[in-house]
Amino acid sequence: MFHHLLLGFGLIGASSGIGTETARVLALRGVHVIMGVRNVAAGRDVKEAIVKEIPTAKVDTMELDLSSIASVRKFAADFSSSGHPLNLLINNAGIMATPFMLSKDNIELQFATNHIGHFLLTNLLLDTMKKAARTSKREGRIINVSSEAHRYTYKEGIHFDKINDQSGYSNFAAYGQSKLANVLHANELAKRLKEDGVDITANSLHPGAIVTNLFRHMGPISGLVNIFGKIALKNVQQGAATTCYVALHPQVKGRSGEYFKDSNIGQASAHGRNVELVKKLWDFSMKMVK
Repeated sequence: MFHHLLLGFGLIGASSGIGTETARVLALRGVHVIMGVRNVAAGRDVKEAIVKEIPTAKVDTMELDLSSIASVRKFAADFSSSGHPLNLLINNAGIMATPFMLSKDNIELQFATNHIGHFLLTNLLLDTMKKAARTSKREGRIINVSSEAHRYTYKEGIHFDKINDQSGYSNFAAYGQSKLANVLHANELAKRLKEDGVDITANSLHPGAIVTNLFRHMGPISGLVNIFGKIALKNVQQGAATTCYVALHPQVKGRSGEYFKDSNIGQASAHGRNVELVKKLWDFSMKMVK
């Protein structure tokens, strides 16, 4: 029986990066991969490339813009009505260090895309995952692709009162804030799933700094990253390795509420382990998506 994976490429662009490589590796392992893509044409190209390399691959694309609450709701409704089971959910979309912008829903764009979109998507697909875990007798896994950047956020961790405030906005701190939210979200999910007694784990991870078009908003740094990054940073295969490990490896069975790094259990920042911050973020996110 095929697992189903939902891969949020979102604004990374489905034509490159960790999301594409993760999809390829999982398809190779017999996972039925469903890619949530903002750019449908690019998604189709990725699908064709994977199937060309792996003729037995089962890959589908569905349109999904994680910066839009309406798009997330439509995607989740379409997915649920497709009747597909869902064993794996990989929240992988990301934009990085953008200039200050608001989403269609008037939420700061990095927070909207990197956290709120994933938060809502996960909530909407949770019943489908619970059903799949029960009927397949197979552990479900939810994976939030965070970053070591979650350590470099605003002083108080998350600017709850100033999320959409342009004054005091730092493109890097706002990125770190959204990645911290990924860690906190996974931690609270892990706790709730355990309390519900369902066989689903939730973890976050740092994929490894790699050369992708995430760096495109960084001006001169972007060029340097492309020159020196090839030496210092991981390649895409290495960058996707931890995601694939947490998604598929038997050693990870039963592990939940952990932060992984280099295919090992690491330790999140103090903010990332702050129980009060977790609760506050959950309530805050709930209000935003209602």
